[in-house]
Amino acid sequence: MTATSEQLVGPGRGRLEALRSSISRDEFFAGLYILGCANGLLGRVIQSLNNAESWTGVVIGLDVNVIVLFACFAGVSLLLGDERDQVRSADVGVALVFLAFVILPIFPLSWVGVTGLSLYILSFARGNSSRRRGALILLALTIPMLWSRLLFQLFAKVILDIDAWLVASLLGTGQNGNMVQLADGSGYMVVLAPCSSLANMSLAFLCWVSITQWVNHRWSATDVLWSLLTCASVVAVNITRISLMGLSRGHYEAIHSQWGDLATNSVMLVLMVGFTVLGARRELFPRA
Repeated sequence: MTATSEQLVGPGRGRLEALRSSISRDEFFAGLYILGCANGLLGRVIQSLNNAESWTGVVIGLDVNVIVLFACFAGVSLLLGDERDQVRSADVGVALVFLAFVILPIFPLSWVGVTGLSLYILSFARGNSSRRRGALILLALTIPMLWSRLLFQLFAKVILDIDAWLVASLLGTGQNGNMVQLADGSGYMVVLAPCSSLANMSLAFLCWVSITQWVNHRWSATDVLWSLLTCASVVAVNITRISLMGLSRGHYEAIHSQWGDLATNSVMLVLMVGFTVLGARRELFPRA
């Protein structure tokens, strides 16, 4: 018994045609993003539950994580437009590789998959403006969720030493690596990874990209200034917080607490959103 080449490729081609007729290309990409983001965020939730000492510890980061959730919403919603172009064979191949990263029980690999999918769309499947903007937002999302963390692992000592130097300069005290002498001379405090400014900068960058792309902001030279102000504001708040902790042991215990973290994160959130809104005010508040 023999079979022609058309008969051999027929089943695969039939499944592809069925997929094309049941879902649009943008809906196909959006479904992949939802799966990847949900799996990646699940890993972060599990980690927070394991590390939290009480229910308040679980909700401490929610005010800043609002930016992450908004980025997921904005990126996916931009992909769900009205364009009905069909899924292509290359899209299916990319999806299979994407699923290989997502189904593995290693949550950070989901963000690797989201990164690869975003780069594929931006390079080979750009399509309409909404698709490009959505892919750009979701690519920016992977920075605080994965790449800034890897960067910190590689350059942790340098990053923490810079934070400690800034704090010591404000306090006018001594510094030894990532250790800063308390202003009252009662001892030293150590600047550890959770206090690093790098994570806050990556969230500020995500906030800027998410809002400006969501409203289809028209870029100009002044955007460089607004984006730098967005990132610099959270660094200033973080360094100020650590400096206040370094005044004395009493200040350290009062500020280095769950409610102190909540207050700091709330201020950072207001500044991130505030500077971004000012930069995108033309689109957010168009003249009547």
